[in-house]
Amino acid sequence: MRHTLSILVENKSGVLSRVAGLFSGRGFNIESLSVAETIDPMVSHMTIVTRGNDQILEQITKQLNKLINIIKVVDFINGDFVDREIALVKVSVNDSNRSELLSIIDIFRGKVVDISLDSYVIEITGDEDKIKAIITLLKPMGIKEVTRTGTVAMSRGSKTKN
Repeated sequence: MRHTLSILVENKSGVLSRVAGLFSGRGFNIESLSVAETIDPMVSHMTIVTRGNDQILEQITKQLNKLINIIKVVDFINGDFVDREIALVKVSVNDSNRSELLSIIDIFRGKVVDISLDSYVIEITGDEDKIKAIITLLKPMGIKEVTRTGTVAMSRGSKTKN
């Protein structure tokens, strides 16, 4: 089962290493990891996406909460949340595919952020399925490079969960 964890941590060196170590020690792969400072420069927010057994992930969550630099851990598995990621996709462009490419970008509400003679760099924001869908459509045109931010997530509504 897929789990999206939202973790508030003290913004100190070594915290990321200890969190990642808990996952690797249990044999869990981190599919996506995003970490950045919050409004408070002393606190960082981690979003981790992983897949696995609910019981073992519950143990990892409990162990994360025991780490000294962890402030709060929320598993969005049972919650209502919003998640997004950003992808930059460099695609080959020529006279024959330019209009189709611009049409696809428009449909996905993406934008061209760089243009060269033979390629466009496209920025697309959305959930994992949206990113996968546009990449699938762009493959036949000749994707030169893809880079993705990883998932960021936040609970819905006015109640703050982290």
